[in-house]
Amino acid sequence: VQLVDSGGGLVQPGGSLRLSCTASGSIFRIERMGWYRQAPGKQRELVAGITSGGTTNYADAVKGRFTISRDNAKNTDTVYLQMNSLKPEDTAVYYCNFVLRGSNGYLTNYWGRGTQVTVSP
Repeated sequence: VQLVDSGGGLVQPGGSLRLSCTASGSIFRIERMGWYRQAPGKQRELVAGITSGGTTNYADAVKGRFTISRDNAKNTDTVYLQMNSLKPEDTAVYYCNFVLRGSNGYLTNYWGRGTQVTVSP
């Protein structure tokens, strides 16, 4: 399974970006999809997540500004992160994450390579 994330870039404070992450390969079942970020000198942190049932959760720092959504249409497994009202402190490398359940019942984490988001005047 491979994840390809994209959509990062340079944006001014108050601006918006939409990240996307698409999975390819043999997928038995998606349990959870999410976005994490890592700023220089800091640990990777959860930004937003969405379960197979559609339940979402957000870091307090992004509530009301970011929205996670998914597209699990046939032959497409994509997760999005709509980021509005961006702030300089949102600057980080953003990584998508899929938690997949295999046919053997085991869970496995998969990560995208990351996409840089820079918020600066």
